[in-house]
Amino acid sequence: MNLKKLTVAALLIALGTMAASTIVFPFAGARLFPVQHAINVVAAVLLGPLYSVLTAFGISFLRNLLGTGSLLAFPGSMIGAFLAAWVYQKTHCKLKAVLGEVLGTGVLGAAMAFPVARFLLGRDVAAYAFVIPFILSSLAGSVVAYVVVASLSDRLLTQMGLRGKA
Repeated sequence: MNLKKLTVAALLIALGTMAASTIVFPFAGARLFPVQHAINVVAAVLLGPLYSVLTAFGISFLRNLLGTGSLLAFPGSMIGAFLAAWVYQKTHCKLKAVLGEVLGTGVLGAAMAFPVARFLLGRDVAAYAFVIPFILSSLAGSVVAYVVVASLSDRLLTQMGLRGKA
């Protein structure tokens, strides 16, 4: 367990949980939370796949406990966080991490949200119903995150021991 990464993940979880009560947009039966996607990209670059997924899970879990999220938060955020971190780990390209987040959340996460909505929440929705809202939410948050991570130099990340390799 890397204490630096664990500490950054905890701070990102706290930030995401706090922001969930103020920065949410209802759209087509989902609650869009662009801050989650911004955090996913930041975590992807700083922490790598494992801690990114754990961060996304932590925020989704706490949001559900506090009533500011839904079960739909889990598949989108966790798949987006993983794909963003995995792509960044392979390419070290921050823009590609953003694309990984948008594809992971907007397409793959939306596809996984369908069975969650249908079988766990009892909502009869079309299989593609979450694609547009999830893409819009992840794109908005990822653009903000790109501005943040683009300002971080690779040298700084290495010095801090936060290079997203593990």
